[in-house]
Amino acid sequence: MISNGTAFTFAVIFGTITVLLVRSRNVRAWEAVCVGLFGVYLGQTPVVYTIHGLVLWMISGFSHT
Repeated sequence: MISNGTAFTFAVIFGTITVLLVRSRNVRAWEAVCVGLFGVYLGQTPVVYTIHGLVLWMISGFSHT
């Protein structure tokens, strides 16, 4: 289950990245993924639970030592 605080935090992070990308007017593939994640977290669709698990899995993979 996603808490409101976690979803809000990810929405703010991906929203900030989206604003910076739109201002630069140069969007590559990984940047388009960030924009898409912002939309998913902002919309709170039922698929957000699966995507949130994937995002947490990726973050734990990068931070695992």
